[in-house]
Amino acid sequence: MSRFLLRRIGGALFVLLALSVVVYAAFYVAPGNVAQIACGPRCSPAQVAQVSDQLRLGDPLYLQYAHFLQGIFAGRDYSTGTGILHCQAPCLGRSYQNDEQVTQMILTKLPATASLAIGAFVLWIVLGVGTGLLSVWRRGRATERLLTGLTLAGMATPVFVIGLLLIIVFCSALQLLPFPDYVPLTENPEQWAWNLLLPWVSLALVSAAPYARMTRASMLETLAEDHVRTFRAYGVSERKLVGRHALRGALGPVIALGALDIGSMFGGAVLTESLFNIPGVGRELVDAVKNVDLPVVVGLVLVTGFFVVLANAVADILQAMADRRVVLA
Repeated sequence: MSRFLLRRIGGALFVLLALSVVVYAAFYVAPGNVAQIACGPRCSPAQVAQVSDQLRLGDPLYLQYAHFLQGIFAGRDYSTGTGILHCQAPCLGRSYQNDEQVTQMILTKLPATASLAIGAFVLWIVLGVGTGLLSVWRRGRATERLLTGLTLAGMATPVFVIGLLLIIVFCSALQLLPFPDYVPLTENPEQWAWNLLLPWVSLALVSAAPYARMTRASMLETLAEDHVRTFRAYGVSERKLVGRHALRGALGPVIALGALDIGSMFGGAVLTESLFNIPGVGRELVDAVKNVDLPVVVGLVLVTGFFVVLANAVADILQAMADRRVVLA
């Protein structure tokens, strides 16, 4: 198991390093006048020259990248012409348009995105796996056909359509819930939950559909295996076969898909955050792209990649714990 963990950790670190190379090449090498883009269209030639000096654009390419990595792992100093500004590690750069450190900007927005992602993730896992389990349990009956139709409808419906319908029904027509307006958990936990309920449900209804179909397919495949047929021949009840053997066989693909989705969610659910007025990472990324704020875009891409890689590494470990054959692969 220890060798397996070392391989997975080493692989994750290699992927993160490769991601940093690709991101740096895409945003700091390819665009052209990087200093002008990073500084913004309103910068004077003197300001552009100062940004170029801060980014070390006059150095050889490998030194520029090394300075970029140094900022992430050890922090970096920025010369303002009249003084020195220190950016503590992990330093993802400085937004010259907002005059803020990118790391601090992301940390400010991350709690809202984490609140949305974790709550929705729990809901869609329970709903998706539960629907798939019920579909297998009631296979060949009208219940299975109904659940299959609902999962197909969920996969075909965009999240903003479901979100708008929920707002119209529960906030406007029935007036059972307030119009969503994000409240931090530390300020008022009850209002935090009530204002995130509709965003959670919207994401869960859309995201649960692939999990329901994957759970159903994996469980049916497991039920068709020889050892399950042997258990059935020995008189093991169908409930035990579905609950113990088939469900356990379906956990691997569900864990892998869940890791990818939750990692991507930490990069920001752009449509959901915009629709429900959640000041998260997704809205920050939209604003950064709109304003061509290059350091912020680069920082958000790196943070998204980090969470995706981290989530997949955790998923590999969970799969190994659920199925010891993964360790031997």
